[in-house]
Amino acid sequence: MSKPFVRIVGASLIGTTIEWYDFFLYTSAAALVFNKLFFPTADPLTGTLLAFLTYAIGFIARPIGGLVFGHYGDRVGRKRLLVLSLLLMGGSTFAMGLLPTYAAIGVGAPLLLTALRLVQGFALGGEWGGAVLIVSEHGSPERRGFWASWPQCGAPGGNLLATGVLALLAAVQSDATFLAWGWRVPFLLSGVLVLIGLWIRLSVTESPVFLAAQAKAAERAEPHVPVVEVFRNSWQRVLVTIGARMAENVSYYIITAFILVYVTTGLGMAKTVGLNAVMIGSAIHFISIPLWGALSDRLGRRPVYLFGAVAMAVWAFVFFALLNTRSPGLIIVAAAVGLTLHGAMYGPQAAFFSEQFPTRVRYTGLSVGGQLSSIAAGAVAPLIATALFQHYGSTLPVSLYLVGMCAITIIAILAARETRGRSLAEPETVDSPVPAGR
Repeated sequence: MSKPFVRIVGASLIGTTIEWYDFFLYTSAAALVFNKLFFPTADPLTGTLLAFLTYAIGFIARPIGGLVFGHYGDRVGRKRLLVLSLLLMGGSTFAMGLLPTYAAIGVGAPLLLTALRLVQGFALGGEWGGAVLIVSEHGSPERRGFWASWPQCGAPGGNLLATGVLALLAAVQSDATFLAWGWRVPFLLSGVLVLIGLWIRLSVTESPVFLAAQAKAAERAEPHVPVVEVFRNSWQRVLVTIGARMAENVSYYIITAFILVYVTTGLGMAKTVGLNAVMIGSAIHFISIPLWGALSDRLGRRPVYLFGAVAMAVWAFVFFALLNTRSPGLIIVAAAVGLTLHGAMYGPQAAFFSEQFPTRVRYTGLSVGGQLSSIAAGAVAPLIATALFQHYGSTLPVSLYLVGMCAITIIAILAARETRGRSLAEPETVDSPVPAGR
């Protein structure tokens, strides 16, 4: 593989890691800090629910970001939009580290926090599609599953970084110091990370597949409105994308976000137990994602994705059984195995979704389909899980909720066609035949 392509993969990975670091930092802080500093109530679970409401608002902005970034990404290019998304995400996260708390300015504090969360969600909605596309459209069909999975590693990479920084601060600071000012450090650190990410991203080249499609569109001189074309000609693929993400999204946020609530509030254990489990699980997740992506190059996208959804439905019950042992070691196993199984869906996802849409609308279709699912899945997953646990005093309803999402994903994958080996160049689309022998 050429050095320029490796640089493109590295730029996408580092960029998505920084973006997800910012996004997941808020997730962890919502479970551990914001419920106390921005939503102080007598009931800890109620404060957590309010904090997770602002967390969910970020997801509402993601489809809007996907729509806007996708539209312009399909018109002017992938690279420019990736730079803009990084600036928006990093700037809003840095500003969170400077926010006054509820004790200082009252209701203005959660309002400002919510506004910045909206900017985060808007930026991330445009980031993901562009990052996976610029790798997918540079690489060869034979190893697309493997290479396109590397930007996906930005999710566990960012989560590992965010959780690691929070765990380190929690270990060296008292709870009072951490609540007073220590929680601000990882948010302010985002400013440094963004400068590094920009330096790397500005060095990559635009997608050759996009440039070729853009040149053909200029020759035809036809009006090009990507979002209209997507919903007119590819709405079935958008539905497949939404359904396929349900189990992947919900399981991820239950394993990485709700675990922090359940370990501290439900089991009465130290927050470091949950943080360490997520941190170690994220490291294993980071390694497993490219392996699942490579396996999809050999077996196909659908078989690997289906295995992940079915296995996650089973793990939904084992996960909480291990947590309920109150053994730190078994809690780590619960998170690590759960995230490894999640990787079976997340690894092939970038290539699978990229192969669903033609180049003219690929950024829009990938982003809108992927981010619409975030409202019904990731946005409400910790909120629903916390509410179910609060109402029933049991994790069984949470497990059943996850099983239901896995069922939706299984149906979506069964309804989709296998896409392994398809060309992403115009005029090929998902309806083009798979090359012989594959």
